[in-house]
Amino acid sequence: MTAAEQSASVRKVVTGAPWEEQFGYSRAVELPNGLVLVSGCTSIVDGEIAGGGPYEQAVNSFNVAFAALKQLGLGPADVVRTRMYITHARDVDEVGRAHKELFDDVRPAASMIIVSGFVDPSLVVEVEVEAYRGGAAS
Repeated sequence: MTAAEQSASVRKVVTGAPWEEQFGYSRAVELPNGLVLVSGCTSIVDGEIAGGGPYEQAVNSFNVAFAALKQLGLGPADVVRTRMYITHARDVDEVGRAHKELFDDVRPAASMIIVSGFVDPSLVVEVEVEAYRGGAAS
């Protein structure tokens, strides 16, 4: 398969968020094998931070990821892996609570990682999700 044929079989979701254009990335990418990778999502909605605390930011961040999955015809039940990046160990329980509420029935593989910060210091959570279509993309 040539590089052109391979890239033609990869589906991409672009939401128009300013950093996508500025930094040259897609919100989500679906590979021909049905694996969907969603870029890091924060609680920025319409250019503003939505939700102040770690729980609210986690829920909003996952909702940004879910919106990208929806554009590919997938949803939370298709998520097989999550990564939660947080800036403070004190936020583990709140972010974990949000994850449990959203994924308790799904039980994806998950990681929570403490980082030094994000591009906006008001952000305390960023999430990534991976989903699986269960077969080749249509």
